[in-house]
Amino acid sequence: MSVLREASERTNAVAGWVLLSVVALTAVRSLVTGRYVWFVLAAGFVAVAALPALALRDWRLLVPWPVLAVGATALVGQALGLHQDLTAYVAVVAVALVTVAELDAYTDVEMSRRFSIAFAVLTTMALQGLWTILQYYADQWLGTSYIVSQADLQWDFAYVTLVAFAVGGAFELYFKRADADGTHEEPTVNET
Repeated sequence: MSVLREASERTNAVAGWVLLSVVALTAVRSLVTGRYVWFVLAAGFVAVAALPALALRDWRLLVPWPVLAVGATALVGQALGLHQDLTAYVAVVAVALVTVAELDAYTDVEMSRRFSIAFAVLTTMALQGLWTILQYYADQWLGTSYIVSQADLQWDFAYVTLVAFAVGGAFELYFKRADADGTHEEPTVNET
């Protein structure tokens, strides 16, 4: 591994762990303030993002920090009371993006960039379903009122899907631009 690539991995890892630490503090704040559903989402985000590093015992194995920054921004924004619906949608999308990026990077699964974006959108929709179930049971058992009406619930699915397409498209452009120069190990081949 080249020195430049190793330095880049370290920089990414340091930025990623800082972001995950902020989200972990947000999770603790949610737990202390009785926002249990948000605690589960924030703690789940940290757990999913840290899984490769913990499983393979290499602190540098994190997805690119901009992917983590999307989730951290949404979860911190949620904790600060910023646009509650939008931050919730972006947080769910971020968990899906991290999951798909880890599948692509740390397993034998190989996905094209476009397929990984489509898979992230489908994963987002599945996570939104789990999120809705968690909210429903929180309403039943903890007396919260996350689910107001069936119409709001249906709009949540529509909005989170739109946000997933938007964020996925932005990351497709980001990775296309980041990979434009290639690396020493995998130089870019211009197809004309």
